[in-house]
Amino acid sequence: MIRGRGPRPEAGQVSALVAEAEGHLMAQAHLDEARREADELCAGLPWLTSTQAEELTHRYVQRRLDFTRRMLRSTVERAAQLREEYEARYLQLRRGLFRRHVACACAVLACACALGTLTGLFVR
Repeated sequence: MIRGRGPRPEAGQVSALVAEAEGHLMAQAHLDEARREADELCAGLPWLTSTQAEELTHRYVQRRLDFTRRMLRSTVERAAQLREEYEARYLQLRRGLFRRHVACACAVLACACALGTLTGLFVR
């Protein structure tokens, strides 16, 4: 045992921390990409003053991030809808499979009982 270390975090805590870090890194990557695109746009417009270029960069980045948020929200909503649809279908298929297994088990049991009865009649 290594001294000086506290209790190990639970797996759920670790995965939540990893997911949070991943989300932060993805958000930062989107922000960096939006700034790079805005800088490229401003570079193509050499007549802009530095103040105008900064304003255009700010507006572009803001609109780009708003668009990204809307897209992510719609993706999350659609994923939730699909999950509900798939879970409902899965439950329906499971119930159907269960009914078929019960019917098959009943048929096998009925055949076994009939065979036992016939065997008992012939043995007498």
